This record gives sequence, C-alpha cells and structure tokens, in this order.
Amino acid sequence: MNTETPVALITGAGRRIGAAMAKALHAEGYRILVHYRQSANDAETLVAALNSERPDSAHTLCADLADMTAVKTLAQQAQDHWGRLDVLINNASSFYPTLVGDITEEHWQDLFASNAQAPLFLSQALAPALKQQHGCIINIADIHARRPLKGYTTYCMAKAANTMLTQSLARELAPEVRVNSIAPGAILWPENDAEVDDSTKQQMLDEIPLQRTGTEADIARTAVFLIQQADYITGQIIAVDGGRSLK
Repeated sequence: MNTETPVALITGAGRRIGAAMAKALHAEGYRILVHYRQSANDAETLVAALNSERPDSAHTLCADLADMTAVKTLAQQAQDHWGRLDVLINNASSFYPTLVGDITEEHWQDLFASNAQAPLFLSQALAPALKQQHGCIINIADIHARRPLKGYTTYCMAKAANTMLTQSLARELAPEVRVNSIAPGAILWPENDAEVDDSTKQQMLDEIPLQRTGTEADIARTAVFLIQQADYITGQIIAVDGGRSLK
C-alpha cells in the first residue's frame, strides 16, 4: 500500500459505533488506526478482519485517554505508523449517570477526560499532520449537550464542552482542517452502569418522531459524508436522532 492512501484514527473503535465507522471508512479505501482502552479482543478481531480484506490496512493502538502522557504517545504513534493522518474521529466516551448529591471528583475527571479533555489535546497534537493533508476532525457529541438528560449532569456538561470544542476548533484550524460533530440520539441502548429498563426504553421511543432507534450504520454513513462529501461544511453539529431533539 503506497503512502498516498489516506489514514483515519478513530478512538474507542473496537466495538459499537466506533467499529462501524472503522468498517465504513475502510470500505472507502482508508487505512484505519483502531484505538482502544480495554476492548483489546474486540479491537484485535476487527483489525484482523480488516487486514484480511486488505493487507496492512488496519492497526491497533492502546491508550488510556484519561492519562495525558498516554494521549501524547497515542498522537505520536498515530502520526508515525503510516507517516500521515487525514482524519481524526474522537469517538471514545464514558457514559453513566451522576446524581446530584453523589457526584465525585472522580466522576468529573473521568467524564471530562474522555468527552472533552482527550478530544482537545489529541486534536491539538494532530493538527499539524491534519493540516498537511487538508484533513478533518469529527467529534462524537450528543443531543443532550443542549437538552439535558436527568441524572446525567456531569456527562451533559462534558458533552456541552465537546460541542463548543467543535465550534472553536473549526475557527482555529480553518481553512486547512474542517471540524464537525455528529450528535447521536437513541442509536444503541446503554450498557453496564448506564443500562435502562424496558419502560424507560419505551418512553424514549415515544419521544422519537420516527418511532424507532437508529443504527451504528446511520452514524457511520454520516461520518463518511462529512469526510468525503462535505468540503464546505465546518463547525456544525449534525443530529442523527430520528427527530428526537425537535421535542
């Protein structure tokens, strides 16, 4: 594979939405840097599958995005592996409730680390490489950055910071680098500490004009559009939510 093949770094790409975006961009001819923190098996399985389709077209990078030294190392590794970078997708995100009265400094630090701090410092470190390729950054925002979700104050604050990061970077890095966000609605049901019961799921569905959840493919297609077909779009937050944010 020659050095002209474009490269995308996707954080949190071992599974779910991140993996869907990795597969979609790989199908468009990109080489993919799959970042993960704990999902090593998922990430390695994904990379093996992508490399079986096209040799030396995918590679894993492990880093804890709450560790600033690790973030700097990740940025350097991403630039060095294939000698270029065209796309950065800040997808990795912690998500769980923090009820007022029980919020701790650890909650604050963890939620802001993945949703605001790491996207900022990764973008800053990789901006020179992205400028060389007239590349782009996509942040994964959330419709609840502007429409708060009860019980998730810290997460919503972090995503609000993420939204302003997108708009600020779009001004700071123009004209060489475009910066946009995708704000998913109900795409995949939350896992682990953030799981919701059936009645809550139904309540959420009732709020969606299209009356259904979306899919990882909806987000992946939007990412491909912003990267390949949106040369005159920057600083925008694209809601992919079935119309839920209209209510």
